Amino acid sequence: MAEYQTAKNYVDSSQSIDIGLRTHMNKVYGLMAVAMIITGAVAFAVGTTPALIKAIFGTWLQWVVMLAPLGVVFMFSARIHSMSVATAQLVFWVFAALIGLSISYIFVVYTGISIAQTFFTTAIAFAALSLYGYTTKRDLTAMGSFLFIGLVGIIVASIANWFLQSPVMHLAISAIGVLIFAGLTAYDTQNIKNTYLQFRTAYGEEYAEKMGVMGALSLYLNFLNMFMFLLQFMGNRD
Repeated sequence: MAEYQTAKNYVDSSQSIDIGLRTHMNKVYGLMAVAMIITGAVAFAVGTTPALIKAIFGTWLQWVVMLAPLGVVFMFSARIHSMSVATAQLVFWVFAALIGLSISYIFVVYTGISIAQTFFTTAIAFAALSLYGYTTKRDLTAMGSFLFIGLVGIIVASIANWFLQSPVMHLAISAIGVLIFAGLTAYDTQNIKNTYLQFRTAYGEEYAEKMGVMGALSLYLNFLNMFMFLLQFMGNRD
């Protein structure tokens, strides 16, 4: 009888973990989806308003718009543990709006159809890669370290090409960038899952929710960067 009760408790615990994990992942994807909607709405509103585009990208404000998201994300990462969950979500969505401002120029540079096609291509690829990261039994930790090194390399190469203006190097950076953020999508999904499973009881529900916001931010950045790199390949210029 004792053995039966122990087995029953184990099954109940496993089911509870499974339900909790699904709920957690749904929240992560939900936060990411809201952020993407905010980014898209802001980018479209600004990008289709010539006066706003000229006011932002024709003046020194373009540097504020470009650098503000970087400052917010660094602040967010440093202070996430001292924030409430509601504040963390609000900061995430403010960040998404700032990103929308910074990429609004794509509606001037590329046709609306090519932007939409690239977005849906990215969405399909992202869904497949994230599903792989969630379901695979393979440990992707080593791949994550390799991808981080590649990401640093891409940043350095992008800064160098800002001075060199080499079209060949630009295409190479875009191609490698797509591969890196594709891999990071799978890696980050698995990491979000493992973080929840490891710390679901040790730090409480609020901690799990904050880590969910951070996870949503990671996936959001992967999607956004994959989209921007793909747009350079698939986008038809106006």
